Amino acid sequence: MNLYFDMEFTGLKKKTDIISIGIISDTKETLFYAELNDYDDENLDKWIVNNVIKNLLLNRKASVNKIKDMRYVIKGSFDEVSYKLNKFLEGLVDTLPKNEKIQFVSDVCHYDFVLLVDLITDKQSALNLPDYISPTCYDINQLIAKEMNISLSDAFDLNREELLNSNISDFSNLKHNSLYDAKVIRLLYRKFNKRGGHKNA
Repeated sequence: MNLYFDMEFTGLKKKTDIISIGIISDTKETLFYAELNDYDDENLDKWIVNNVIKNLLLNRKASVNKIKDMRYVIKGSFDEVSYKLNKFLEGLVDTLPKNEKIQFVSDVCHYDFVLLVDLITDKQSALNLPDYISPTCYDINQLIAKEMNISLSDAFDLNREELLNSNISDFSNLKHNSLYDAKVIRLLYRKFNKRGGHKNA
């Protein structure tokens, strides 16, 4: 089972705090959206304030109404979000086909997946992930580079919406919101994985 996810955090540095996480499924359901309330405000630079903080959905009640098929919407501390995320993931176990794991998929996910592991394992390690979760993350930046025959760096520089050649209708003004970005990741995965090169773990 693929779960497409994105995280927003306070900066591309070793000591960074999670701001939000969005997860959607292959069927486009919004499965999980959380905003944390205990990140360090002092780590926020002007770009993050203008592009991430201003696009948090739970600060905009009208925007939340646009989210379809929402199962979990949470605003809370790291510990509260960690607990709810694990409950949510445990609830998916019975829906997994035999011998299949949850495979997380993201975009340039080096920071995102480490922070996701932190949330799931209470700041332990990927070795402490439940058996039903793959300890690796599938990175669509590598998929894009391979299918377009370009370098990883060149793939990184490409505008994701332009790659899709389409406008994302649901809260399309909320780029850099983790839920919006998770939706873009899913669409890009489907577009560039036509050859079936990646199979679920």
